[in-house]
Amino acid sequence: MLPLEISAVFFVTSLLLALSPGPDNTFVLLQSALLGRSAGLKIVAGLCTGLIFHTLAVALGLAALLATLPWAYRALTVAGALYLLYLAWQAWHVPTIEPEASAQALSSRQLYRRGVVMNLSNPKVSLFFLAFLPQFTRPELGAVAWQVLALGLLFMLATAVVFGALAWFAARLGSGLRRSPHGLVWLNRISAAVFVILAARLLLLP
Repeated sequence: MLPLEISAVFFVTSLLLALSPGPDNTFVLLQSALLGRSAGLKIVAGLCTGLIFHTLAVALGLAALLATLPWAYRALTVAGALYLLYLAWQAWHVPTIEPEASAQALSSRQLYRRGVVMNLSNPKVSLFFLAFLPQFTRPELGAVAWQVLALGLLFMLATAVVFGALAWFAARLGSGLRRSPHGLVWLNRISAAVFVILAARLLLLP
């Protein structure tokens, strides 16, 4: 059991990190503005599920192994960039004749899976967790792996709170645009451009 003071400091830090600009919260903002609050929250659920896998990777030592295998890290990075480019292509070519149909084109499972894949396709999250989570562990408190799992769940909770709020506000702001065919076109074009930028960022930044 983590002490309350460690848990509180970690949770507040996680909230601030979730608020800082990054691929995942940008993804939530765009998709929520484009598809609505319900779709945005399903994507948030998928993103948070992805964090469970990153946490397990750190707890089991897989993230440390990834850090020593540049080819594996590069392969995952390229896969993530290709997925973002695929989303950009989809956003650019989505039909815009019927805005409501476009907003409801994806099933709940597809939206959830989109969030999971978006998170898992970025190996930088595992490496970030590898550097971040152990800073809050204490060997005298017991098995470090269990502490890492507890911290990962706290980070997931903080992310769900922040991303859920972002999805709600973005959906409110985008509601007017979604009712307009021209507004929907612009939202799709902006989404496509941002996905391309995120793909380039994933490939070019260390």
